[in-house]
Amino acid sequence: MQGTVDGFSYGLVTPVAAFVMAWLGGALGLRCTARSVRNRKSFKAGWLALGATAIGSGIWSMHFIAMMGFSVDEAPIAYDRPVVFAGLGVAVLMTGIGIFLVGYRGATPMALMTGGTITGLGIASMHYLGMAGMRLQGALAYDTVTVAASVVIAVAAATIALWAAVSVHGLLAGLGAGLVMGVAVSGMHYTGMAAVSVHLHGVAGAAGTGDDPAALLLPMLIGPVVFLVLAGVVVMFDPLLMLGEPDRQAPGSMDLRPGVPAQRTGSPSGYRSPGWAVERGERHRSDSW
Repeated sequence: MQGTVDGFSYGLVTPVAAFVMAWLGGALGLRCTARSVRNRKSFKAGWLALGATAIGSGIWSMHFIAMMGFSVDEAPIAYDRPVVFAGLGVAVLMTGIGIFLVGYRGATPMALMTGGTITGLGIASMHYLGMAGMRLQGALAYDTVTVAASVVIAVAAATIALWAAVSVHGLLAGLGAGLVMGVAVSGMHYTGMAAVSVHLHGVAGAAGTGDDPAALLLPMLIGPVVFLVLAGVVVMFDPLLMLGEPDRQAPGSMDLRPGVPAQRTGSPSGYRSPGWAVERGERHRSDSW
């Protein structure tokens, strides 16, 4: 028996809320990645880890907020909690590999292509692992061509987002890169959902095994608050994420600004050769004559 699938049970509420989460996580994560690339004196690994966690958490939250609007008329849906949270780990791990490549290799074409591909595959892996955690009295089937298209969308948009994050300066550019990442995650999700069909087993209306969808509501509500607080704190206390300015000059380094003479670095500051006083005394006597 073919199930009747509805991906928008709450209208535009779940798609819009899901996209906002993907955009917020992507914008924060990509800004952290850009900071690590442009400011080599900063704590690179820490910023990249924060970026990977933000992007991965945004992907995961987006998926399950969107899935709150997914229903099958003839069968209740439940979720297997271990599989659901395994998807979060996969998303953070794979996006982490992608942005660490870009963070340490720089904005080279090879690093961007490789990092974007891995990040896009991370988005797709999280989506289909999350779908595997769905429990209902039936089986999910996928259209192969549509699934392949969803993966291509994720990889292409993730690569463009990484390029924009590390190549275009400024806060607006970072927000734009996050917007592209949000499009990547949302576009991949709804393209993948278009590939789904449900074949029901047994008696319609029998409940599946696992946690009820309402049990996942609490972490989904906490997630947006944590993201907003984290984004606000990072932006408020780190002007580099707002302005994209370089690190301050390290003490002792040469000042090469226009109009400022370069300082000599051949001897320590304040050191004068032993013959300096004698030479100065002879010049003084000659002047007095």
